Amino acid sequence: MDPFRSLLLLSSLFSVAAPHSILQISPGSRRHGDRSAWKGDELYCESWRFSVETNDAGVWKQVPEICVGFVREYMTGERYASDCAMVSNNSMSFAGGVEIAGDGKDAWIFDIDETLLSNLPYYAAHGFGSEVFDENAYNEWANLADAPAIPASLILYNGLKGLGFKLILLTGRTEVQRNATAKNLLLAGYSNWERLILRGIDDVGKPALVYKSHKRAELEGEGYRIHGNSGDQWSDLLGMPVATRSFKLPNPMYYIE
Repeated sequence: MDPFRSLLLLSSLFSVAAPHSILQISPGSRRHGDRSAWKGDELYCESWRFSVETNDAGVWKQVPEICVGFVREYMTGERYASDCAMVSNNSMSFAGGVEIAGDGKDAWIFDIDETLLSNLPYYAAHGFGSEVFDENAYNEWANLADAPAIPASLILYNGLKGLGFKLILLTGRTEVQRNATAKNLLLAGYSNWERLILRGIDDVGKPALVYKSHKRAELEGEGYRIHGNSGDQWSDLLGMPVATRSFKLPNPMYYIE
């Protein structure tokens, strides 16, 4: 069929179906920024979380005041655990199809905070993202080495290890936190990583995207094939070079550039 005629047919079919469409959006609900158009704060906050996870929200510093309770319920309830499990399952499904060469160069990169380790106890004490991020307070918490594992990530980590991947941990933490970070990982159940990469003196102050891209390039320069990359922030995953597949975990509390 001629493409133009096909387009006309599609348009005519849509015009007939439109009155009965499931997308029954009233004109008032299309007003940008008008919270009264939404069916309650929960719907607004769910959409806000979606915009964060898709990176449409861009750089932001605090959870909106009306969404703090929503974030608390999400992070401490079943939905966050279920979302993490879905990411883990998708990751393992992909990993199972990767042909491992057996030369020790098939790699999977993990971020640490909110990817392998959960800082939920810290955020619970600091308003579930409602407070502006305090780096000093956060570092004090990290040095305690008390962060628990994210259960779905621990399962994924061990599953990838069993498949023969070399697991490389690439974190925005600095070298002064190496001992505390390694201790925390071991206490949480993680072991036998190939490498733990932290920010050196020359990396301090670099945007996360720049820093992590540079480290991935160095790894590829050493011959590693980066099949997978797991992180909770887009800056963990974007930039060149990228992994064959990147997997984003949910994190509606902080976007830290």
